[in-house]
Parts: sequence; C-alpha cells; structure tokens
Amino acid sequence: MPSSSPSRHNVLILKSDEHNPRIASTDGHPFVETPHLDRLAERGVVFESAYSPSPLCCPSRSSFIAGRPVHEIQCYNNSLAIERPNYPSYGSLLDAAGVHAVHVGKVDAYRPPDELGFTEMLGADYRLAGDIHVSRSPLALRQDSHKRAQGVGVREDPFRVDDQRVADALAFIERPKPGTPWTMEVNLIAPHFPHYVTQELWDRYAGHDDLPEYGVDAAPAHHPYAADLRRHFGTQVFTEELTRQHRRAYYGRVTYVDQQLGLLLDALERTGQSDNTVVVYTSDHGEMLGTFGMWWKCSMYEDSARVPLVVAGPGFGRGQRVTTPVTHWDLNAAVFTAVDVPRPADLAGSPLQDLQASPSERAVFAEYHGHGTRGSAYMVRQNQWKLLYNARAPHQLFDLEADPHQLHDLAPTEPARVRKLTERLYDEFCDPMLEHERAERFIRRQLAAAGHPPA
Repeated sequence: MPSSSPSRHNVLILKSDEHNPRIASTDGHPFVETPHLDRLAERGVVFESAYSPSPLCCPSRSSFIAGRPVHEIQCYNNSLAIERPNYPSYGSLLDAAGVHAVHVGKVDAYRPPDELGFTEMLGADYRLAGDIHVSRSPLALRQDSHKRAQGVGVREDPFRVDDQRVADALAFIERPKPGTPWTMEVNLIAPHFPHYVTQELWDRYAGHDDLPEYGVDAAPAHHPYAADLRRHFGTQVFTEELTRQHRRAYYGRVTYVDQQLGLLLDALERTGQSDNTVVVYTSDHGEMLGTFGMWWKCSMYEDSARVPLVVAGPGFGRGQRVTTPVTHWDLNAAVFTAVDVPRPADLAGSPLQDLQASPSERAVFAEYHGHGTRGSAYMVRQNQWKLLYNARAPHQLFDLEADPHQLHDLAPTEPARVRKLTERLYDEFCDPMLEHERAERFIRRQLAAAGHPPA
C-alpha cells in the first residue's frame, strides 16, 4: 500500500496523438499558440530531448502502459490480431497498491481495456485487428493516399470525441475522492489526422499556411528507409496547396489540444488539487508534416520520434529546461515515484524526478517494426549524438547540436562513433538483428491470422 507520508501525490497526464514537438511555443515555434503549455512550463520542467519508445500508436502506448520495450511485449505494430501479452499495466499495479488509477479515451494497447486493470476506464476505445498494411516483402503500399490527403479543412464539430473525453476527465477532477492518491491518463485524438478544425481555428492561422523548411529535395528524404515510407504512404499526392492546408489546420489542432490542457489546469486549481498534483503533457509520437516529403510518423527522424514532454508539480523544478535524453519509460517510472508506490525492478527507465540535472551520459532507445518499411529500425541517442540503426538500410549518424534538422549524415565519416553507439545498442537495449527477425516472424503470423498471408 502507498505510505501515508506527504510524498504521495496525484498524477494527471494529458497525452495527445501525433504532436510534432517543434509545433509549440515551448519549443520556440514563432507563431503557433500554446499558452497553456507555456503556463505549465513556467512552473515545471521542459524535457527537450524526450522520445517515444516507438513512433507508432499501439507500440508507443503499449510500451508506456507496460513500462517495457516494444520488442519485449511484442506489440510491434498497429495490428493486434494475434498474441496479446499478459504483462501488467502500470494502472493494474497502482490499483493493487491502493491508488485510484483512471484511464480516459484512446487505449491502443496490447490488451483490451477491461483486461488492463485500471480502477476506471472512461470512454475507452480499442482496435483489435487494426492495420494490416504491414508486409515487408513485398513492401505493402497503401491505397488510401488520396483519401488521407483530402482529410483537411473546416468541419462543424471536428473535436466531438475529444470534447467528451475532456468532459469525462473534468468530471473526475470535480468528483469527491477518498484520501488515497489518484492518477489519470487522458488520451486525445488530436492533433492526429484527418486535419479538420473549426472555422475559428482555421481563421486563426490565416496567412500561416507555410511549407516545410526542408522538403523532398533534401538528402534525408532519399535515404532508402525514408524513400520506402514515402512510397508506402503515397506521399506524392500531397501537392504544394494540400501541404499548406494540412500544416495550417495542424497548427489549429495543436492549439485545440492546448486549450484542453488549460481546462484541466483550471479544474485542478478550482478544486484545490493543483499543489498536490504532478501534471504531464506529452504525445505518443510526432508527425513529419511534410518535412523531407514525409507524412505521419514511423520515422526515426526528430519530427516523428521526438515528443513534447512538459512536467510540473511536486518533485519537479520550476522554469527549468533539461537536455538529458529521456523516454516514456522514464515517465512511467515517474508516476510510481509520485504516488509513492514501489516499482517492479525489471521495468525499464528511471524516474524523471531523478533526471533533471543536465547533461547526462545516459543513452535512450527507440525501435520501429511497423508498416512502411522492409526491416526494423532503431535509434540510440546519447548527448548530441543520434544513431539510426537500420536492419535493411544503411545506418545513419547525426550530431543534433550542430545539425538539429538532420541534414548531414556523419556515419560514413565517423565510423568509431557509429561503432560506440552500436555497442550501447547491443549492450543496453537489444540485439537489433535478432529482434528484426522475431518481428518478421510475428508479422507473418499476424497477416495469416487476419486472412492476408504474405505473398
């Protein structure tokens, strides 16, 4: 059971879907309006180098909920048609320890909502079969590119589902509670595509229908891994005009998410719970948003793999920025620390509370085994160095301090650095080729179970 000491705190996590961390005022964006993220950052910590465990919905969310790497729980992609691993969720562990653990909205996890063990599941949805476009050989090509590209513009009620999820969360905050701590993870769909917004948000970004700073002519667009993703998604359908429209609408969707954060912060203050609640804003992964001619996620480039992470409340500094690389496993660990519940020793990550001193020599890891690629991909980030280890494509190395947009691949000229980071990948995280082969076998079983055996 949690102790009765003053170290027990509540935790509120607002998790959006597909938020490129560059598209926020906390990351220095010149015109996108996120005043409530600024408000949170002023009394908390911005983790500038936070990464998704995997830049895809189900793997990322499952890894956070379980506190384990994607390859360990074998939630490789967005199709859950077969094996469902039986690892306990953080919600079930907290519930067993007497913490009231609430999950609101999108689940997309390795088990159905009623099997995850949270005290309450509010407005939960769950994909069973999910995405079947996962064939690696031959590379699966999507047939819905034009439909996706047309999903942009003004709608009368584009946030109906998210509005209800936030209403559920606000009702919980307002509800009388027992003396034990509580946690609540609120999961939104926005700013994930389709990129529909209200007229007010569309008008707010009039004149801001810009193009990516670096497009399909940039060298990173033509790396084989990136080229396969562009081919898989059929991104050639994004004309200049469509690109401008999608970016304009995306800015509005990010501002909508920020407005929901404001509602939650106001509710905590109104009910007297703000001082005793750790508040987190993050996203499951990023969004390429046309950079290098790429859309959606699935890439280990920064716009896809990095995530916003702002945390405020007991145990965290005020107005602080941390450059130490962190991941959602560290957020999982931070939840246990905040509610004062012992965390199983075999889980991945270290509490964010202990990672606020910059810089650090620690390395973080991400992996991708999903659709649009011929093989698994891995990332190791240490200090300014970022290795992209590709099972079926050349490896890449970037110095993010000198080259934050990843325009210059240093792998050919820095073999010793590549070797050092590859050793850390093998020693600290996994055997990448072994996991590539395990994922390949898993995908073949998935396709067969879903009635789509590979050719």
